[in-house]
Amino acid sequence: MLTVLFAIYDRKAAPNSIQPPQMLQGGLFAQTVAIETHEATAARVWEGLLRHMDQEARTRLFHTFLSEQPDRELVIFRYADLAMRSARDISDNYADDNVRRVQRLAQQMYREKHRMEAFVRFEKTADGLFHATIEPDFDVLPLIAPHFTKRYADQRWLIFDKRRRYGLYYDLTRTDVVQFEANTPRRHTDISATVLDEREPLFKLLWQSYFDHVNIPERRNIKLHRRHMPLRYWKYLSEKQPREQRCEPIKNKRPVTGAGSATLPPVKPVD
Repeated sequence: MLTVLFAIYDRKAAPNSIQPPQMLQGGLFAQTVAIETHEATAARVWEGLLRHMDQEARTRLFHTFLSEQPDRELVIFRYADLAMRSARDISDNYADDNVRRVQRLAQQMYREKHRMEAFVRFEKTADGLFHATIEPDFDVLPLIAPHFTKRYADQRWLIFDKRRRYGLYYDLTRTDVVQFEANTPRRHTDISATVLDEREPLFKLLWQSYFDHVNIPERRNIKLHRRHMPLRYWKYLSEKQPREQRCEPIKNKRPVTGAGSATLPPVKPVD
């Protein structure tokens, strides 16, 4: 996309549409121009954008690209073009439709990123790898990589995006992007059933028990609960899976004692 921006200004011709090769749809009177990715040119454009917008605005363009909206490339071009033609910051120019869309998509991406950082549930495999399956609405793996790399720096982990068929793998030294072959099992349960650590069912039971005990039935509010934890995430959350064993209250309370170890005498009823 950054190489495309460079080519547009190099050719001095604004495009009617910008499409990836796998989704190309030609027009009746349109001339298609294929642009190959050029890393050096892309890096030059990425740094050059800072001359016309601040770093936060540039980051919003990156989030817009990850949103996977059908016309995101054209929105990015129009936003960047407006920024380069304006003599002032355009980030608060909400009268422009492209500025509003970039801002809205960036907010949606931030919300999805925050949810993924909270809702990822790892399962431990027999070889010590912690893996998790997610299926976010947007391509947020590049955004959550720093969080998990920092938080789980002492263990190997893999986060797999089921919808986009790629993942992040951390090997105790660095986090890499990994892809899987087409014949890889598509259900996360197919992977777990064969390679899970033998203690993983116990860990799952302990987590469900903890979730049930911190729950306050008198404050049950399903509508609010689903707003903060949307239903589409539940299939990958351990606490939302069917209970294989009913969680009973923990019976480890000791009797209340007074001075020393003597047990307080029972209270006698008043006549």
